[in-house]
Amino acid sequence: MCTRLVYLGEEGRVLTARSMDWGEDIESNIWTLPRDMERTGQVGPTPMEWTAEYGSVVTTAYDIATTDGMNEAGLVANLLWLPESEYPDWDGEEDAMAISLWAQYMLDNFETVSDAVEHAQQEEFVVVTEQVPGQDRLAALHLSLSDATGDSAIMEYVDGELTIHHGRKYQVMTNSPTFDKQLALSEYWNEIGGTVMLPGTNRPADRFVRARFYVDAVPSVEDRRTATASAFGVIRNASVPYGISTPDEPHISSTRWRTVADHKDGIYYFESALMPNAFWVELDELDFSAGSGARTLQLGPNQSNAFAGDVSGQLEPREPFAFLGPEAATG
Repeated sequence: MCTRLVYLGEEGRVLTARSMDWGEDIESNIWTLPRDMERTGQVGPTPMEWTAEYGSVVTTAYDIATTDGMNEAGLVANLLWLPESEYPDWDGEEDAMAISLWAQYMLDNFETVSDAVEHAQQEEFVVVTEQVPGQDRLAALHLSLSDATGDSAIMEYVDGELTIHHGRKYQVMTNSPTFDKQLALSEYWNEIGGTVMLPGTNRPADRFVRARFYVDAVPSVEDRRTATASAFGVIRNASVPYGISTPDEPHISSTRWRTVADHKDGIYYFESALMPNAFWVELDELDFSAGSGARTLQLGPNQSNAFAGDVSGQLEPREPFAFLGPEAATG
């Protein structure tokens, strides 16, 4: 499932685009979460606890996990499927958080990729996976981060160890195989050159090559409209047509929705595969102050509710969704 890319324009015009590919309705909605929200890692008798330093706008999966979003400081987090993920064995005593909170933890606490990476490298906590709602399999995910400077990081758990690829050059991420192998595969295609031919299947490795070629090929500009059109154009090219799935490879599925986050101007665009237009939220128009409460834009079955243009004023107050974890699942 999924492709993620970072567009690096002129004069600080940075945009992060991602597609969400999934074999069923992932029941996504858009939420705004204010500063100073108290959170728990949802794992164990003494879970991690923290208070959100930054407000954020996020897209959920099943309304039990943050799978995509941007905070008011311009940090973007994206969770994508990685079948090869192997998380650390948790002894029940170490500080831990449920995987549903991994992206939200980064959005709550950090302004830049460098700060998040420095913190993650200390490995003061472990990530604990949990079953996908309604499915007999554990969530297997890796995390990408990007910020307003164009910096990027890819975080994966490989053989139980946290691996981090950190640098502005890591603009593209898809799914299988692990990121180091994706980079090696792309070197082969760099020798051929994208103007000769590009791999055209919906396999993650092929989507990686196409996204990497096109994000470098589109014009690098400051103009917001042109840059946004380019970012959407590349992520659409790496999307999977609606209705297509590969039964033996559940991480190859239809694209359900796409987002583009404009780090410079604080705009979070959303496009459903079932709707002919995109809409957006402007973070400067949102109230992230402590005590302002969560708000939501309910997207409906298969994200089919109709919205257009700036919907910042259409989010409605609601009790925040509950993150899923072993603690939450068992009560």
